[in-house]
Amino acid sequence: MYGMLYESVQHYVQEEYGMEIWTKVCRIVDCKHNAFKTHQIYPDKLMPDIAAALSACTGQSFDFCMNFFGKCFVRFFSNFGYDKMIRSTGRYFCDFLQSIDNIHLIMRFTYPKMKSPSMQLTSMDDNGAVILYRSGRTGMSKYLIGQMTEVAREFYGLEIKAYVIESQNDITGGTAGPIKLTDGPLTVIVKYRLDFDNSEYMAKRVNTEAHPSQLKMPTVNMNVFLELFPFTFVLNHDMKITHAGEKIVETWIMHNPGANPKGFIGAHVMDLFYCRRPKDTTIDWDTLIQMRAVLFEFELIRTGHNRAAYDAVLNMDFENYDDMMLNEAQSLALEKAKEFSERDSSELDDGEGEIDPATGERRASQGLRSILLKGQMFYIKDVDSLIFLCSPLIENLDELHSIGLYLNDLNPHGLSRELVMAGWQHCSKLEMMFEKEEQRSDELEKSLELADSWKRQGDELLYSMIPRPIAERMRMGQEAVCQSFEEVSVIFIEVMNIYDSGSNNVQEAMQAVSTLNQVFSALDEEIISPFVYKVETVGMVYMAVSGAPDINPLHAEHACDLALRVIKKLKNHHEADVAIRVGINSGPVVAGVVGLKVPRYCLFGDTVNTASRMESSCDPWKIQLSHFTAMKVQEVGYKVESRGTVKVKGKGEMETYWLLEGPDDK
Repeated sequence: MYGMLYESVQHYVQEEYGMEIWTKVCRIVDCKHNAFKTHQIYPDKLMPDIAAALSACTGQSFDFCMNFFGKCFVRFFSNFGYDKMIRSTGRYFCDFLQSIDNIHLIMRFTYPKMKSPSMQLTSMDDNGAVILYRSGRTGMSKYLIGQMTEVAREFYGLEIKAYVIESQNDITGGTAGPIKLTDGPLTVIVKYRLDFDNSEYMAKRVNTEAHPSQLKMPTVNMNVFLELFPFTFVLNHDMKITHAGEKIVETWIMHNPGANPKGFIGAHVMDLFYCRRPKDTTIDWDTLIQMRAVLFEFELIRTGHNRAAYDAVLNMDFENYDDMMLNEAQSLALEKAKEFSERDSSELDDGEGEIDPATGERRASQGLRSILLKGQMFYIKDVDSLIFLCSPLIENLDELHSIGLYLNDLNPHGLSRELVMAGWQHCSKLEMMFEKEEQRSDELEKSLELADSWKRQGDELLYSMIPRPIAERMRMGQEAVCQSFEEVSVIFIEVMNIYDSGSNNVQEAMQAVSTLNQVFSALDEEIISPFVYKVETVGMVYMAVSGAPDINPLHAEHACDLALRVIKKLKNHHEADVAIRVGINSGPVVAGVVGLKVPRYCLFGDTVNTASRMESSCDPWKIQLSHFTAMKVQEVGYKVESRGTVKVKGKGEMETYWLLEGPDDK
């Protein structure tokens, strides 16, 4: 069942009994759906399960709950505008009852997987009507009663009483389908009696007397009638075809080239056609007389274009048929038969391409598509026969050609030709819309790729300003609080001899900027995350840290490795007069993101100041370490040399060391 039915149940159970009851019902039936989607398919058994659970929670009977669900659906579909369609079926409730199957057919365009039941109005009187319900689902008979009573009350102002007269194969409380004790298909068949005031409808529609002018009209010749309706056929009490329109006979011959052209007239209708709607209907006189208000769909049975059929056509002696000439359909059949006989006989004898490897049987011929006729049965008193007034169901020109018909074969009156052309134009519009949607899809795909590219660039820019872990925490809405680190190593690298601050030469300043960019870019290439993080550049100074924001117990070793790598790299950089000096210190710091416009990850503490003093008091192409840092790296094999005491601004005399080489350089 489509989710729309369950949406109605959920909405009105919550409204009528409260959210607590609905939650309890869902828990009982183990329903995992918080909300139902209108166009999604859900299990059929969920409906009676919900009714049984609601019955247990409220004390109401199961039949009452199913009846309530039917009423809920009628109230709910008005939100989608379907109430207008119900009101448009006719002025009277019986008009609606006659149109139920047509409504289901129309709804299949919106809900293509809908397994709708079949319902026919079989009899009417002043006190009500009788309808016949056929379905492959069981347990839904009370649901239908709820729908009927609500439609009558809401749209026609009638209070009706509905009850079951007869029932076959129906099982209360389940929708899995009838239990099959035989091999044949079983269908739930329920006959309902609807009691309501139907006197006005009977007076105006059924018991109306013919106008005197109509009684004076002469009888119409049957041949004239069949010319007006070329796909019509007439049935006698034995359900045999006594008369037929020219086009339906030609179509039958075209689809059954091996059959006797005279075999159509006099044949039983079920030998030539298959009844598509109403489902599982017994085709006999008494049944059809009661179903004159029902729309029927008959599909023409065809033998297929196999060898035997074509051989029969080739061997057929049309000259022996009385007063019959070769018509268009017969000519087409003969032409196709000749083409068939001219094929390579060896291919047909081998059966390659016609044998299904899965079953070992010959595949059915594709050929022409079967024609589908839709219309209504009318009783003609003058000839005591039923006439099936119908037209072929054709949506567009492609389907017209696949059936083997042309536009001039269709009724000149009515809208058959216009509908086929409109369907073709509609297909053209759909193709144009599809092309536009494809174009939009391509544009959207390109936009998404561009958006992803911008996002990656934005992320790279953000991570260049703020460490990735900090940025991700800020994206999640967490506050950018400060973080303290017990021990990190701070590195300062100053680029020297690039620019004379006293010069006013613009060309020299631009050259200095270019050189500085090359040097800093070379330093960036040596930053290995997450062991070392670049903090910022200020003027000619490059600042980095190891041990923050990712805690690293080997921070001093990684800081020294970076310093040794950049010294070696820039010495080979071949930049004239350019030199660098490096200072490193280890200790505790506090770190955090500062600013809103251009946020930066900053370090604070005496450790940072001391590292800066190590750099500012260092010699070119040297790496100066504080005493604490030198002792840490010397223990693991780095070669350091005491420089002695150096006067450091704000610190006084400090013992410092030169870093000469790493443990792997010895």
